[in-house]
Amino acid sequence: MERHLFPYAESMAGIALDGLGVVVAWTAAAERLLAYRAEEVCGRPVWDLLHDPDGRPAVPRDRGVPWSGETVLRDRSGRARKIVYRVLPVCGAGTEAAEGAARYLVLGAPASEVAHWRQDQAITRGLLLQDRVGLAVFDDRLRIVRTNTSLLPYTGVPPDLTGRRLGDFLMPEDAAEIEGLLAGILDTGRPLVRGGVLTRTLDDPQGGAVMDLAAFGLQAPDGRVVGLTLLFTDVTELHRSRARLELLHRATAAVGGLLSVTGAGEALASVLVPHLADTAVVEIAEAVFSGGEPATEQDGRLLLRRTAVTSAGLTVSGAALADRGESGEASGDPLELTASLRARGILLGYLTVRREPGRGAFEPADLDLLREIAGRASLVLDNARSYTREHRAAVGLQRSLLPPSETAGAVVSTAGVYLPRDPSTGVGGDWFDVIPLSSARVALVAGDVVGHGLGASATMGRLRTAVRTLADLDLDPEELLVHLDDLVAQLVVEDGEPEDAEWRPVTIGGTCVYAVYDAVSGRCAVASAGHPPPAVIDPEGRVTYVPVSPGPPLGVGGLPFEVAETDVGSGSVLALFSNGLLEEVGGELDRGMAELARRLAGARAADRPLRAAVDEIVGDLPAHELADDVTLLLARTRCIPEADTAVWSLEADPAAVAKVRELASGRLREWGLDDLVFTTELVLSELVTNAIRYAGGPLQVRLILAECLTCEVSDPSATQPRMRRARLTDEGGRGLYLVAQLTTRWGSRYTRHGKTLWAEQPLPPPAADGARHT
Repeated sequence: MERHLFPYAESMAGIALDGLGVVVAWTAAAERLLAYRAEEVCGRPVWDLLHDPDGRPAVPRDRGVPWSGETVLRDRSGRARKIVYRVLPVCGAGTEAAEGAARYLVLGAPASEVAHWRQDQAITRGLLLQDRVGLAVFDDRLRIVRTNTSLLPYTGVPPDLTGRRLGDFLMPEDAAEIEGLLAGILDTGRPLVRGGVLTRTLDDPQGGAVMDLAAFGLQAPDGRVVGLTLLFTDVTELHRSRARLELLHRATAAVGGLLSVTGAGEALASVLVPHLADTAVVEIAEAVFSGGEPATEQDGRLLLRRTAVTSAGLTVSGAALADRGESGEASGDPLELTASLRARGILLGYLTVRREPGRGAFEPADLDLLREIAGRASLVLDNARSYTREHRAAVGLQRSLLPPSETAGAVVSTAGVYLPRDPSTGVGGDWFDVIPLSSARVALVAGDVVGHGLGASATMGRLRTAVRTLADLDLDPEELLVHLDDLVAQLVVEDGEPEDAEWRPVTIGGTCVYAVYDAVSGRCAVASAGHPPPAVIDPEGRVTYVPVSPGPPLGVGGLPFEVAETDVGSGSVLALFSNGLLEEVGGELDRGMAELARRLAGARAADRPLRAAVDEIVGDLPAHELADDVTLLLARTRCIPEADTAVWSLEADPAAVAKVRELASGRLREWGLDDLVFTTELVLSELVTNAIRYAGGPLQVRLILAECLTCEVSDPSATQPRMRRARLTDEGGRGLYLVAQLTTRWGSRYTRHGKTLWAEQPLPPPAADGARHT
């Protein structure tokens, strides 16, 4: 049996025997174990205590040395007690002559308790001898009594720690943290479990290990805590693995929802510092920023943009362009790692990280982590590249479907704004338009298509094209909306799908307001298909809404539209807008219109640049939180002075042709347009002759001097003329052909009393003194 068989003396019974086996002394522990009092057993042979008197334990021949064994004793109640004992010779043992005077000390304890003591010893010995879990025993002053750290591979830990405190070899802040935890055990007696404690030695302050701690107090027989035992497990690699996994998740979350190439690069660089490195650089191929697929040159080089550089909390975007070869992630510097950014086998760029020398070199696991992050980021960058390409196409489509944001002409000057509900896509279903018409007139349009996004934008493009086509026919506003309504109803039928169809078309429908401003008369005719009426800001800044009764939205069909006319003086401003603007400024229709009127008046659109007025009206709208698309079009009107128009009434008499030529040439010379006399006489001759021959009288001839010279001939016939190519033998049929050749634009429009043929000629450039060439 081991030398230290009975480490717990208070639990052991002790008796003294003479050389003949007679009990000569009996301890209190023996009394507690067997319930016999000392006077009951002293002087009797110890064999009387055996449960089986014939089962005496063996006694060694040489009784001068200690020996151990097991036996079964009988307590006072007669119950058998299995005992493990150890016999220690005290004096006179081992000699035959002195056997009667010999004395032996017998120590015994229940076999079950001894088994537990052996297990405790084995556990303690195993802890002290193994090199996976550290063990340290401290006294009540937190000095180390015993430890197995000599078996553990820690840099900067002295081989013998007996009598030392933690601050003798650990960094002060680390030692203070751990000793504070241990002191709590001494005070309260409660055990401690704490994970993720950093321990750095004085010799290696930049390194260190991460420990999981478990500690418990050591109690004296009276219950006092006289020391404690600390178990510590090195979880540095586990901690690093968790940190790498957390960094991977953090990087994925940081870039996962981004659709901006630059934003993804900046987020990627920022998330790596300082968790993985002290500096991170993201270089992305230049073609990616425009939505293209990067391709290397013949020599294998790729044009890169240094998209983001993050170091010590400083992020720099778009730093520089550089050429770099397609080869390799290898980096000979242990403080620097590089991973390529690839998606679908295409090289998109590089991700490089670097550490300062005091932090320590990268490990192979760090390169694996960087490659995994780069792989996930590459998918995001490729999605952002595809989104950029599609977004540019969508925005290009949207812009191609809208007029310029500002125009300036002799009839109106305009400024408009379009704010999509979703600024990330930049497309939607609202639109406005400015359409030049004949005879110093212009059509102003605003519309709102049901829905949002690219589908609504495509529908808007179809409706805008339809409006422009119908406007070219010079239809009255109410008639144009009837045709547009029929077209929308037809589109709904064509795009219909069964209810259970896998693909559902974009809902077709919407509202539209169509206004025609005549710069000669100074009047504006307006018709609405479910759209808010335009506002008029007069030169004094007063705001009124055109009293038009809105008809049904487009696509309902079968109902008429009404037209309202209002006088619009020169210098006034017409404001057309979508319902989304009313919702943003007021919420409800009536409140929105009242608030918009206040804004229109406050923006002083009548006496300041229209662009500035537009920006002031919509400047405070939350561009990223719009409930609906918003459009606003401001148009400042200009009336044509009476002196710049000429009107003559004629009878259907061939002699009127010469008269109108004479009148027109005289007026042109008054206007300083001598260069246009010949062509104008020829054009009017053909138009008047055609009207006399095919329509009859009375006739009206009008000249309008604005951005161009417009010649008009009105007759009572509703029959539209047509241009045809005359044969060599024909005597007529060349009139409209000649008109088309001599003018830049010509056409015919219906009126309430017949039709009007018109033709436009460009004005000659002014002379150096500002007068027209003559």
